[in-house]
Amino acid sequence: MKARKVLAGLMAAAMVGSAFTGTVMAEEAELLPGGGSNILYCITPSTSNVYFKTVQDIATAKGEELGYEVKCFSHDDDAAAQLELFEAAIADGAAAIVCDNAGADASIEAVQKAYDAGIPTFLVDREINESGIAVAQLVADNAQGAAAIAEAWVEAMNYEGKYAELLGLESDTNCQVRSENFHSVIDEYTDMEMVAQQSANWDQTEAYEKTEAILQSNPEITGIICGNDTMACGAIQACLDAGREDIKVIGVDGSDDAAAYIKEGHMVGTALQQIALITQMAVEQADAYLKGTAPEEEKQLVPCIAITADNVENLSGFVYTE
Repeated sequence: MKARKVLAGLMAAAMVGSAFTGTVMAEEAELLPGGGSNILYCITPSTSNVYFKTVQDIATAKGEELGYEVKCFSHDDDAAAQLELFEAAIADGAAAIVCDNAGADASIEAVQKAYDAGIPTFLVDREINESGIAVAQLVADNAQGAAAIAEAWVEAMNYEGKYAELLGLESDTNCQVRSENFHSVIDEYTDMEMVAQQSANWDQTEAYEKTEAILQSNPEITGIICGNDTMACGAIQACLDAGREDIKVIGVDGSDDAAAYIKEGHMVGTALQQIALITQMAVEQADAYLKGTAPEEEKQLVPCIAITADNVENLSGFVYTE
């Protein structure tokens, strides 16, 4: 089948693992000196989401291994709170900042402040709409990952049926990229129709509530595509509580919760963003930068891996092993 062949090709490409493609060359300029301390700041969204907890855990482990004191904080997707944390890092004389940011546009001011203070910022997971002020922007290849898992989903749907979509935080670049690339695959099939599309803001409880309402208004749907695994888990639980075990669900992230649902047969699959690897790369690049070696490229893409029942046993803690 066409879908199976395309999925296989995308998965093969993703298996490259630590390989990545840079899209923007870092400017050749004098290196930022850092704030003078041996402190590495790690700033992320709320760690109530295990994905962001993984960023903090990996940053702490790798940072301490390299000899840094690591301080972790959450901005809760609030750009004002994030700015305050960046200002605290500057006041603390942070050597560098690793950040999973609070918005592609809203985060520019904070990163610019760190740059102006001579403190290098290494962004993970989410890009900002500005080049040249962060030393590195390391992100999963969301376009490739969303398309790969969408191929598995349309095959599970037998290339037909009505479905709903749960979007993430709409100010987040990842939200738009994932949705667009879901549809780059799904919209090829004229027998598939999206009857509802709502934002659940990456949140599991909100996804549960939105799915309940969607099922009541559109009982004919047989599938739900979700911008992340947290929303997918909320959607699945709402479906199960409504007695709708027939609904095919996908997400993006590669969480252990999603893996459990895949193993139980309640979820078609997810696109693993190799966030543990991405965070490790960011900390290592920060350390190298502070020792005089800048990354060759600012924007770096790390391939995703399509996770289905066929390979889910190889996934644990956002790490895929052969």
